[in-house]
Amino acid sequence: MAFMQSWIQKLWRISDTNGAQRVLAIVSFTESIFFPIPPDVMLMPMCLGNRAKAFRYALTCLVFSLLGGVVGYFVGYYFMELIGQPIVRFYGFEEQVHQISLWYDKYNAWAVAVAGLTPIPYKVCTLTAGMFHIDFAVFVIASTLARGFRFFCVAGLLYLFGEKVRYFIERRFNLVVTALMVMVVLGFVAVKFIK
Repeated sequence: MAFMQSWIQKLWRISDTNGAQRVLAIVSFTESIFFPIPPDVMLMPMCLGNRAKAFRYALTCLVFSLLGGVVGYFVGYYFMELIGQPIVRFYGFEEQVHQISLWYDKYNAWAVAVAGLTPIPYKVCTLTAGMFHIDFAVFVIASTLARGFRFFCVAGLLYLFGEKVRYFIERRFNLVVTALMVMVVLGFVAVKFIK
């Protein structure tokens, strides 16, 4: 928890710097493969800081999240034993891999879409989609729709209600950071206790 809170606070601070969009791209890319913090942590304050660029930031999240997702898919497809399994073990998801395979057998694109929309770590989706050889086109389409909906909803809400949201966040910074951290943890817990 302390590790993730530290990262969330660092990313929040970076979101107000000149290189923030590059860092947002890196976070979006790596979160799709191994990084534990979702790009929303940076997307929110960046949209608040420059509402005119909110949709540009959402597009950055989408494009780089998808690129990372493709890399994650191919890591799972070709290098699951060498690279993917250590990532799965690091997060403690070994027992869930079998359950996720059943989801893919039953729901295919819907399983990808759920992972793209919810706090369930997207990296779990990308690695296992490759591991279980989910149709690549289905994976890309479902990921694009789900991740796009998620990032553009966040950007749209902040674009429309920015000042009200900004005031709330500035007054309740610790609460917002805690809520973001709880969302990340809940995503990991949701996958950990899938039976």
